[in-house]
Amino acid sequence: MRDPRLDVFRGIAMFIILIAHTPGNFWTLWIPARFGFSDATEIFVFCSGMASAIAFGRVFDMHGLGMGTARVAHRIWQVYWAHIGVFLATAMAMALLTQSGLFEKNYINSLNLKWFFDDTVPQLIGFMTLTYVPNYFDILPMYIVLLAMMPLVMALHRVHPALVVVVLGALWMGANTDTLWLPAEPWTSREWFFNPFGWQLVFYTGFAFMRGWLPKPKVTKARVIIAALIVLAIVPFAYFRILNAVPELRAISNDIRFLTEKTDFGILRYVHFLALAYVAWALAGEGGARFIVTGTNTAAQIKKRVLAVITKVGQQSLAVFMFSMFFARLMGVALDAMGRNAFTVSLVNLIGFAAIIGVAYMAGWFKSNPWKPKRAA
Repeated sequence: MRDPRLDVFRGIAMFIILIAHTPGNFWTLWIPARFGFSDATEIFVFCSGMASAIAFGRVFDMHGLGMGTARVAHRIWQVYWAHIGVFLATAMAMALLTQSGLFEKNYINSLNLKWFFDDTVPQLIGFMTLTYVPNYFDILPMYIVLLAMMPLVMALHRVHPALVVVVLGALWMGANTDTLWLPAEPWTSREWFFNPFGWQLVFYTGFAFMRGWLPKPKVTKARVIIAALIVLAIVPFAYFRILNAVPELRAISNDIRFLTEKTDFGILRYVHFLALAYVAWALAGEGGARFIVTGTNTAAQIKKRVLAVITKVGQQSLAVFMFSMFFARLMGVALDAMGRNAFTVSLVNLIGFAAIIGVAYMAGWFKSNPWKPKRAA
């Protein structure tokens, strides 16, 4: 049985990611990234690690490394083509908008796709081989590499659990010393925005918890207070209004940037995320008890329906993520056309929320194979 916490938190991350990817969306002023070093990306990657342990771990256990590797390869194949599809659909939309002449803005340049359209043949080859990874289209390639590491992680754990820690720790160190990285484009030295050798740390932390390699953290009042204090203590070094008001804090924030850096997954991002995750773990209750509604009053029913919607979005996170990457750009276009004020931004965000909810339910319906005859009771 799936843990309700996994789908609820992954669903919440999907809504935040949609907000964050919409250009000129001032709702981003209130997303978690504004108040701490980690953001919705950590939630998504951590929960994806947990989901991967559920989806693939049992195959490794029952059928061995060979069949487990084949199962992971099949998933990599799916994610790879999802990446290709999202890019082509979004690039086509930006080209159509630019060519339409209806807007003064060049939407091709807004996504830094000029190189792709100006010199398509080599860039298409680079894109298909993941040696050209445009910004904005970098999360799924990272996910592909994280999945590709899974057979190695499983094999290392069979030899000795400590080997997993040593190897993954060495990979993280390699990323953070600029030793291990992947090129994002052939004409500059830019690396992938999400270095998978750094981000594997949070992915395989979630994986290890779900596999039982790491013990389930006990919830105590003292630990909750410590974790909450860590989260609160980081706010002055991350919240832009405080940084703008206190130059000394901004100087410190700049000095420790290598510890909070997103590309290589700086260690303070990990600390902040673990503290935030522990608080969320405690608030969710044992087994996600607070996400399981049993009451019959109006408030309970509303809470139940809201949680059901968020859960559905979390369950269909790949389909939702693919759609949101495309739709967020169109939301930005709508805001360009209507202007950005409290009403228009709220309207566009709510339409976006409705859209990803619709995609989640539609994806769930298709996965249920409704065209197959139902078995007799």
